[in-house]
Amino acid sequence: MRNIETYKYNEDVENITAFLNNARMDERKGRAQVVSERLAELAAHINQQGLNGVEAAELIRREAERYDNESRELH
Repeated sequence: MRNIETYKYNEDVENITAFLNNARMDERKGRAQVVSERLAELAAHINQQGLNGVEAAELIRREAERYDNESRELH
């Protein structure tokens, strides 16, 4: 017969797991809110400046590059 270890999670581990999951969800919500606000700012800028499709696409491409650079700095 094999020796198989059985782990029992106690309440502390479950509480910590729930806490971490909530913290992750809060972080995701916060990041989504920031991106949403930034996209609204970009749309307003495009309208105010009367940018055409090519100019708007370039603005969005630069913004995507900014996000990419920011994510690389965090890793």
